[in-house]
Amino acid sequence: MVLEHLHLHHFKNHKESNFEFGNEVNCLLGDNGSGKTNVLDAIHYLCHTKSYFNPIDGQNIAHEASHMLISGHFDRKEQQEKISCAVERGVKKIFRRNDKAYDRLADHVGLFPAVMIAPADSELVQEGSEMRRRWIDSVISQFDREYLTMLIGYNKALNQRNTLLRYFAENRRWDATALEPWDAQLVPLCVSICQKRAAFIEKFSPAFLSTYAEITKDAEAVGIEYASLVQPDEQAFAEQLRAAEGDDRKLRRTTVGIHKDDLMFMLGEHPLKRFGSQGQQKSYLIALRLTQLNYIQESTGVKPILLLDDIFDKIDDKRVESLMKWVTAGDVGQVFITDTHLGRIPEMFRETGASVRVFHVEKGVVEQNHVNSDHGAK
Repeated sequence: MVLEHLHLHHFKNHKESNFEFGNEVNCLLGDNGSGKTNVLDAIHYLCHTKSYFNPIDGQNIAHEASHMLISGHFDRKEQQEKISCAVERGVKKIFRRNDKAYDRLADHVGLFPAVMIAPADSELVQEGSEMRRRWIDSVISQFDREYLTMLIGYNKALNQRNTLLRYFAENRRWDATALEPWDAQLVPLCVSICQKRAAFIEKFSPAFLSTYAEITKDAEAVGIEYASLVQPDEQAFAEQLRAAEGDDRKLRRTTVGIHKDDLMFMLGEHPLKRFGSQGQQKSYLIALRLTQLNYIQESTGVKPILLLDDIFDKIDDKRVESLMKWVTAGDVGQVFITDTHLGRIPEMFRETGASVRVFHVEKGVVEQNHVNSDHGAK
């Protein structure tokens, strides 16, 4: 899959920007705050129906503007596709594929995959379990439509059950039978989702370990583990849910289920969060994302777009060079990368033999150059 053209209208600091992208590597160069990362975020919008950095649509509209528009033309499986996202303040956003609006944004998920690697990924290590659950749910949903449907159903039932628990507490009453309809919905969904997560990590882990070893030159051993307290079958989990009613009543929320799961990121036998250096954590996250990219491609038959934002942040040049070689050595597909150093990334890619297209971004204004790996700027 290739994004051939991108148009931005009042998106963040881009008043009016147009891009004609190359099929391989596209470098966006400029100072901090110039708007280069916003271009990557716009691509993420078209692929995932939302911003990578700010989930509140209205806050992505340029200051003093009433609306924004992002549109792109893709070559997907040798078919031309137009995707657009229109947002007006105070109005529900409209997402279109080939000029036809989606009834449900979930129908777009997985069709135009993209993987972002950015400094904000550090939250996967540093923040709570919700961030890691969000990651695993996002990856599986890219290739498993049934999983996404189950996850939506589980979250709806969970919200209804929690609303009922709060109602009981506020009105100083308790009716366990009123929970039964929601329990009946939660139990099969919870067990199935748990099984799918466990199966995914079991298959994902060996490829992740291999990728980490490749980009770090076998610098250290790492691991990834799925941690869940959910019982493995429906009857056992139903009993677990009933046994937790006392805690649920006291805390006013459902205390057991897949919404409490976590992923354990390990450096050797120790937690990466506590014992990993900034460089080790960044390398871990890069390997995680690259494995995610390959996994989605193998599962869907569509090459995801790779978005690399400020990869020199907290990582040494040698590991970046290993990443560049990894990206260009395999059949990765289209790559977008940002940097503040005007010549560093293009030179690295030229040494790998990749075709590079360069865009200079300054205060939301774009100047485009064509760079060929063998003949320099054109």
